[in-house]
Amino acid sequence: MSIYDCKVKTNKNEEIDFSTYKGKVLLIVNTASKCGFTPQYAGLEELYKSYKSKGLEILAFPCNQFGEQEPGTSEDIASFCDLQFNITFPLFDKIDVNGENSHPLYEYLKKEAPGLLGSKKIKWNFTKFLVSKDGEAIKRYSPQSKPDSLINDIESLL
Repeated sequence: MSIYDCKVKTNKNEEIDFSTYKGKVLLIVNTASKCGFTPQYAGLEELYKSYKSKGLEILAFPCNQFGEQEPGTSEDIASFCDLQFNITFPLFDKIDVNGENSHPLYEYLKKEAPGLLGSKKIKWNFTKFLVSKDGEAIKRYSPQSKPDSLINDIESLL
């Protein structure tokens, strides 16, 4: 399996084939609106504005598995992100990143870029995965990793 075999739904319930992202550097993030890390949306938007024209895509996947910090509907989440952070990067449908209903995209990412001590489980909101232009999951970042701390790694792949 390749990351390009995955299909995801946007927050408007449109199915997207991941192959549309071939040739782009991807930063994939599981997000939540009511989390202590939620202000990272602002940093993610800054990264997106700075690097989109150079080939970076930031893909946000809301998830309610951690402290039920993303309880809203797709419309609620999109409205929050627009009003609070004016995000312009793609926002997808709410998914599970762990457990038996874990989205295949996250199963792939966890296998290819395990966490500390080889852990596959996502530990919290705003875990980030950096994917190269050829679809290789290069690195996993903890929720504590601020978006601007990823700049060197992103630039090295662009």
